[in-house]
Amino acid sequence: MENLGNYRRTLYCGEFGQAEAGAQVTALGWVNRVRRLGQLCFVTLRDHTGLVQIAFDEGVNAELFAKAETLKSEYIIAVVGKIALRREKDINPDMATGKIEIIADKLSVLSTSIVPPFQVGDENVSENLRLKHRYLDLRRDTLQHNLRLRHTVTNTVRSVLSSEGFIEVETPILANSSPEGARDYLVPSRVHPGKFYALPQSPQVLKQILMVSGIDKYFQIAKCLRDEDLRADRQPEFTQIDIEQSFIDQEDILNLTERLISAVFKQAIGVELPMPFARMKYAEAIERFGLDKPDVRFGLELKDISDIVSGSDFGVFQGALDNGGSVRGINAKGCAKYSRKQIDALIEYVKTYKAKGLAWIQLVGGEIKTTIGKFFDDEKLAEIIAAFDGQDGDLILICADANDIVFDALGNLRLEIARREELTKTNDYAPLWVTDWPLFVWDEDDLRFYAVHHPFTAPKDEDLYLLETNPIAARSKQHDLVINGYEAAGGSIRIHREDMQQKMFEILGFTMEEAYANFSHLMDAFKYGAPPHGGIAIGLDRLVMLLCETANIRDVIAFPKQQDGSCPMMGAPNTVFDKQLEELKITFVKGE
Repeated sequence: MENLGNYRRTLYCGEFGQAEAGAQVTALGWVNRVRRLGQLCFVTLRDHTGLVQIAFDEGVNAELFAKAETLKSEYIIAVVGKIALRREKDINPDMATGKIEIIADKLSVLSTSIVPPFQVGDENVSENLRLKHRYLDLRRDTLQHNLRLRHTVTNTVRSVLSSEGFIEVETPILANSSPEGARDYLVPSRVHPGKFYALPQSPQVLKQILMVSGIDKYFQIAKCLRDEDLRADRQPEFTQIDIEQSFIDQEDILNLTERLISAVFKQAIGVELPMPFARMKYAEAIERFGLDKPDVRFGLELKDISDIVSGSDFGVFQGALDNGGSVRGINAKGCAKYSRKQIDALIEYVKTYKAKGLAWIQLVGGEIKTTIGKFFDDEKLAEIIAAFDGQDGDLILICADANDIVFDALGNLRLEIARREELTKTNDYAPLWVTDWPLFVWDEDDLRFYAVHHPFTAPKDEDLYLLETNPIAARSKQHDLVINGYEAAGGSIRIHREDMQQKMFEILGFTMEEAYANFSHLMDAFKYGAPPHGGIAIGLDRLVMLLCETANIRDVIAFPKQQDGSCPMMGAPNTVFDKQLEELKITFVKGE
């Protein structure tokens, strides 16, 4: 192997073109592929910009040809040669550099590689294996593109917010444990035995204290950590674009966010988003789409037929109504073509959301096929079909249960049908603000209220009286930005008065001692004059995931965790030496 020496690349691999024809150039990169054709040896060289072909001719330089034959996949080489135009029949239309090749004069091997466990770029490799060898997987074009697009996003964010007068302020990673909805990651203190830091679930309290401090306009690209179960669009450590501002109302933060998100989409992928963004109240989102983060790019909206079917002999429908639930459904336009097997698959699908099943009506060739025909006469059946605007070729799917189950099941069912029917297309983005959220949710198991957003969210002014009489009916100044069915951002106008914050803690079941034990720094700060303030947190990973059109958040993070929260590449989490535990005064109690 040789050192880099005087080799300095002329261009990146994917940048060579016809303009360089006849020029002497130097190319550096990884060997992607080696092909031997008689007296010719072709090496495809790769870097983050793409591929370029290198040609070695045994008849011209036998020694150089022999050296080229020793090359293997993932060797790193330096090549000096002349750019030549390929003959018409040899042009490779699948390569950006396919009209040229480099005729090699000199070759140096800078680094060798053992046989890799998979070919770089091979998509048919288990994710666990790719995460184990993430340094190989990151050489893949897709991931290179994703990380560079992520860089464009963060650069745009910093540029836009700086131009708006915001300053970037870092907040601590070692903080105190506080109840914010998920489990904390805890860090034991060596200096203070028996005490722990908590890694921040968000900079929420600290950014509010910055407002009390007179910072006025703050942002941070902040690392957040939550010990919770993972899924395709969630990681235990994630990054959010954290924004807070003083002396604003909800309109100010919504308008700022629209300017920022629009700039990101324009700069990152060249898409112009329609402004202003559409808005929808929480109650309407649930009624029409079943979920609080609706994908509004297609129809399949929920219809309530409770009044129509009330008093029927069908026990499933009537039982749901008698227990305070509802009967609702969706019209899957054009899906009467589904076989019984396909319909049964949809029934099994909604069962994963606790629904007991689905009733269905197929409208085929003027005929009605249904599972509920014997419970309703022709007139009532026609009324049900009309409620869904049923036409020939449609499939009506109906769910009866408790409201939360009906909404969840049908809300997800419409997404599943849209996926199966390919009702959305790439580069189609529909941003939507969801506002007027409930302030509280009641937990039947714990018999207590929880904050829907977090305990620092301000109630709507017109609902303040409900805090004393009917807290569950109170709405909040929360605002979520939904893009294509994903929660891309969430925020609120905050409580800024100590008495109001104490009232919130009281409703949430905190004693004043408990409230001060967790949030004394915020409560004490409020005693010295806190400005009205609010903000939003944009999920950077999820935003980039949307821009890259992938459903897997791990595709936009350099070193992600797998489903169980572990990192196969680093072997984390792992055990530590007994000496380290002794210093922390920690002992393990073995289970039985």
